[in-house]
Amino acid sequence: MSTPAAPARKPVTLHRLREMHAQGEKITMLTAYDATFARLVDECGVDCILVGDSLGMLVQGHSSTVPVSLDEMVYHTRCVARGNRSAWVVGDLPFGSYQESREQALRSSVALMQAGAHMVKLEGGGWTADTVHFLTERGIPVCAHIGLTPQSVHALGGYRIQGRDEAGVETLRRHAKELTQAGAAMMVLELMPSAVAAQVQADNPGVMTIGIGAGNATAGQVLVLHDMLHVTRGKLPRFVRNFMAEGGSVEDAIGRYVSEVKAGHFPDESIHAY
Repeated sequence: MSTPAAPARKPVTLHRLREMHAQGEKITMLTAYDATFARLVDECGVDCILVGDSLGMLVQGHSSTVPVSLDEMVYHTRCVARGNRSAWVVGDLPFGSYQESREQALRSSVALMQAGAHMVKLEGGGWTADTVHFLTERGIPVCAHIGLTPQSVHALGGYRIQGRDEAGVETLRRHAKELTQAGAAMMVLELMPSAVAAQVQADNPGVMTIGIGAGNATAGQVLVLHDMLHVTRGKLPRFVRNFMAEGGSVEDAIGRYVSEVKAGHFPDESIHAY
């Protein structure tokens, strides 16, 4: 006699994510770039799948995310959407697909949404607030991204921690406030001191901050799937934890990531924070 299949979970919606945030439940996010891993990540209970332009480095072999095109992001978003059943899908707007004008950003966002994204993500603060407002007024949910913004790695002088001095902290806080007021529902905070990320979340209680190298005070966490499975070659950032080391399968590793984030045990401030 076969064992009945577990009931599929209800689709994760923006309303549900906001409920989780209001109730203090941590939000989990992982990257995926294809249907197989999207299905697996979804079945393991991850709340959000990020179709990140990090695929440029992990899938395509580039040295940065800059060469990734919109057509490539649309292709991978479509693949992920086919494999996913219930997770909230966030699609990255790649370099050059939104900087020219608000109208260009709208066209690019429409392409990602039509491919299966539920939300688009764009990098940077300051000038991007106007674009965020333009998109959200037209019914496109937006995830902002401040701190280390990989598309600007050459301008930033490398993969450096942001918000190290008073001026840097004030810039991050100002950009976060502007993006929140513009309508960003979610905001990735990358590679900044945990105290700064905590202040950004406190300044903007209504926005769902998602940390990566930003400590444990954010509303949720995101990691690159290849990094947390320890299949990425080379030296990994301090904020990455090898979840495969503690389990015998990919499913175990992803499940442990979900449970550790939900319980507030990852990231560990004494190990992974700056």
